[in-house]
Amino acid sequence: MKAEVNNAREVVTQIKNQELVKQRRRQIVDAAVQLFIRHGYHKTTTRALAKETGLSIGSLYEYVSSKDDVLYLVCIAIHSEVEEGIQGALARSSHGREALAEIIRAYFSVCNRMSDHVLLMYQVTHFLPVKWQKKVLETEIRITNLIIKAIRELNDNGTFKRLDEDMIDLIGHNISVLGQTWAFRRWYFAKRFTLDQYIKHQSAFIMEFLQ
Repeated sequence: MKAEVNNAREVVTQIKNQELVKQRRRQIVDAAVQLFIRHGYHKTTTRALAKETGLSIGSLYEYVSSKDDVLYLVCIAIHSEVEEGIQGALARSSHGREALAEIIRAYFSVCNRMSDHVLLMYQVTHFLPVKWQKKVLETEIRITNLIIKAIRELNDNGTFKRLDEDMIDLIGHNISVLGQTWAFRRWYFAKRFTLDQYIKHQSAFIMEFLQ
């Protein structure tokens, strides 16, 4: 997606083939998540990262220049998948409650699929340079705004009761947080609910505010 490309290009690379850059960086990101969780961000060396990725240290530096680059790319990978999931949900259904239900399901599914990435992002994003911390937050708000936009459109066409802008904003952020909560507390929720059950119950909870 365009936003992902623009964000990722802020990380300097020596490789001209953008498709190869995208592929290799995702390979690096997935390996880095496991290493950062296993050993901690500060204790993980770029040499260990190269070994886990299957690249030489020289090849690794062709795609990233530091661990900060890798951490930033972890955040961008999460946001890209969430945005793609939400856009796909909107394309599948644009009618009433079904549209919002599709968005919730798509968003929660990404949070489940990338739960390790989500946990890592919130644990170590503060290690990023300030300019990138700001961009990560801006990207997260942009994604939440996709949810807010869908609720606003449903509100305007009379699908739900009339909501003021503050309530629409609050519900959008609540949906965002509830999806991430599955990642944060999956160790507990997964003992009681399947992902489908969690989505069903949380969707019903959200819809209560929109009667």
